[in-house]
Amino acid sequence: MELRDRTAVVTGAGGGIGRALVAALAEAGARVVATDRDAPDVEGAAESRALDVTDADATAALLDEVGPVDVYLANAGVGAGTDPVETPDAVWDTVLDVNLRAHITAARLLLPGWLERGEGYFVSTASAAGLLTQIGSAPYAVSKHAAVAFAEWLSVTYGSRGVRVSTVCPMGVATPMLETDPDGMGALATGTVKAAGEVLTPEAVAAAVVEGIGREEFLVLPHPEVLTYFRRKGEDYERWLAGMRRLQSAVGGG
Repeated sequence: MELRDRTAVVTGAGGGIGRALVAALAEAGARVVATDRDAPDVEGAAESRALDVTDADATAALLDEVGPVDVYLANAGVGAGTDPVETPDAVWDTVLDVNLRAHITAARLLLPGWLERGEGYFVSTASAAGLLTQIGSAPYAVSKHAAVAFAEWLSVTYGSRGVRVSTVCPMGVATPMLETDPDGMGALATGTVKAAGEVLTPEAVAAAVVEGIGREEFLVLPHPEVLTYFRRKGEDYERWLAGMRRLQSAVGGG
């Protein structure tokens, strides 16, 4: 898709990958509406709006106000919780609401118009955890797997009717979630991510997303090695699981 003169909505635009996406999309010529829980002050945004992505009514109102949306970037995300035993239901609900259900809500609202027009683009910011897993954080791993699965389903179901879908699956990115772990995924999760490969800048990820949209690629991999890991997982699941257990022991000290 050519981004010039297209209207794009970015969620979670207050910092990290979202902020970088706003700048990259604007540079590509798009009209960008930046949203976050508090209206973000983001360079390159044509408009900034406060949006709680877990609020379906607020999302509907925003989309009505913005007008026809060409590209929706479901980028808002949270990382929280450790294992299923220690993580309370409320934390699971929060992670699933932001990382998955917000995508479902947006797609439900956008699809009728896109199908009528014969085009539209949904971009899901997932994670390499959505293709592999996230050592140390069950809610993050499960929600990102689900986000990838939902994006895949959208592409299969509506791709022949003009709806394009990309899912973005980076490993480590230099964002507050990784650097300071404000949402509580824990040292094992963040330590594993840092040990797995290069930590990219948000700008590098945003550039990969814009390129992926231009090529209409489903799988956007800012870390190309993720594809190698994904293939190994599919080729020999048992070996991959054993390797991930060894990585967990190495990072977690046993």
